Amino acid sequence: MKKLIASLLCLGYAALALAQTPAESYPVDAASVEQAGVPKGEIIKFTFENSKIFPGTRREVSVYIPAQYRSDKPACVYVNQDGVQWKAPTVFDNLIHQKEMPITIGVFITPGQVKASNEETSLDRYNRSFEYDGLGDAYARFVLEEILPEVEKRKAADGRAILLSKSGNDRAIGGSSSGAVCAFTAAWERPDAFSRVFSAIGTYVNLRGADRYPSLIRKYEPKPIRIFLQDGSNDLNIYAGDWWKANEMMARALTFAGYEVNYIWGEGGHNGQHGTAIFPQAMRWLWKDYPKPVGKGSSKNQFLSDILVENTEWELVGEGYSFTEGTATNAAGEFFFQDFPNSKTYKVGLDGKLIALPIDSKRATGTAFGPDGKRYTAAGGSKQILSYDAQGNVKVVADSVASSNDITVAANGNIYFTAPDGRERPSKLYMIRPNGEKVVVDEGLKFANGLCLSPDQTQLYVTESASHWVWVYQIQADGKLANKQKFGWLHVRDEDENAWSDGLKCDRDGRIYVTSLTGIQVLDQLGRVNAILPVPLTKGQVSNLCFAGPNFDTLYITCRDKVYRRKVKVKGVNGFEAGVKPGKPRL
Repeated sequence: MKKLIASLLCLGYAALALAQTPAESYPVDAASVEQAGVPKGEIIKFTFENSKIFPGTRREVSVYIPAQYRSDKPACVYVNQDGVQWKAPTVFDNLIHQKEMPITIGVFITPGQVKASNEETSLDRYNRSFEYDGLGDAYARFVLEEILPEVEKRKAADGRAILLSKSGNDRAIGGSSSGAVCAFTAAWERPDAFSRVFSAIGTYVNLRGADRYPSLIRKYEPKPIRIFLQDGSNDLNIYAGDWWKANEMMARALTFAGYEVNYIWGEGGHNGQHGTAIFPQAMRWLWKDYPKPVGKGSSKNQFLSDILVENTEWELVGEGYSFTEGTATNAAGEFFFQDFPNSKTYKVGLDGKLIALPIDSKRATGTAFGPDGKRYTAAGGSKQILSYDAQGNVKVVADSVASSNDITVAANGNIYFTAPDGRERPSKLYMIRPNGEKVVVDEGLKFANGLCLSPDQTQLYVTESASHWVWVYQIQADGKLANKQKFGWLHVRDEDENAWSDGLKCDRDGRIYVTSLTGIQVLDQLGRVNAILPVPLTKGQVSNLCFAGPNFDTLYITCRDKVYRRKVKVKGVNGFEAGVKPGKPRL
């Protein structure tokens, strides 16, 4: 009885779909049939039940080892959810023999179950939806950190060691229904580890948030992923969404974003018949031109086109710091950043060289240059706002500031800084006038963090880290703030409760660049996220950013213990400069 229940859960709504759709018949690809004279691979099996990522789960893993595999060279890898599907071992035998795909070891994983303490009175916990339908990198880490290393502990029947390639270009991942969206999520989160995806009757609907993918795909800088989609017009249409229309939306989004995408549509229901029929064709296409790397496409997203220089990537500037934080650019375009815990300040000159300054920054988390050429810091360690002249001489601008965080200085000399005072208590926002007067100009945000001025210096943007909002204020003639409003709506990762937005800057056209757990989210002047720039670290909070260089067209970011930069088409705007009026936005 329990096996029957598990089987039905793995198939999802297949039985319901079959009852509602006409009988399906598809031509059989010759690669799906055992052929005389074709060497057959072997399958070894093991049970895995020591997961730290999905604790308490137990699952079966089947490993296909092609006859042509030799243990002197790592093999390509294909990972599949829900165990062995698609007549895959036979397909692999034939395609590898015909050299239509590389020598590939298949790893077929069933979803996890947490065994009941008493099988007579209790039911197992079935983990399939949790593992497969949710966004985030948990399943990718599970495969990369737990399953594949476990596979490499095994040997073929004749003693051949199993060596798996670590290159994403040598790895494919696929599945059906929830297993398909799981495969896409693994590649989306870790394109460095999986570059080829097979998706049959994919569940890109709102079971656990996968309906967000079409919009995210359109906003993100493209990733090096090739994907083959299959679905039928009689697929499910239930409480969570319309599978058929969701797959169409995925195809349209991937095409818009410049991905290598292929798809076959039919009239079938929520079952594996059509997927099995076209699986050989999908494998031929996914592995075409191998070993040529899968590349990144060119998106039709105008924001990305306006910002990014073609064929450029993030470049590492420095690493090994404790935690990089506040950033600033002086009038010459030199870039400064703080190593917060160590009270160190670093500068990247116009020659690109990075040097440590002989300045005690007193655990500063924020820094900015003023119109007087001085660099101002929010030094929480000394509970002060400080200024440094060109020779490094320090002056106390404001005292008894217990929780200052980030800082910006306007062209008229007004200084604004955030004071979050912990994650639980309401934050304060201060202004210091040129005469030294300190004024509370707002309070109540949940962990007010970064702040910057609009290009025309009439608006002040403030990130609220403990939510998904960027707030906006209108700056009055006396420097005080009015017309406070929730403004920028930010994306939040599946595993987080908030965007944890931090630093932000504007370019001269009025775009707002916000660092977050998701990467750099770029908003238009109406507060809409139009583009997302992922950062080099697979797990790394982007704490701050700045436009630097002689033309202020090099984007620098601080990311935990590292600093990166990237040449861009746009030019940043500086608070110490006279206001620049940007063009009118599209409404």
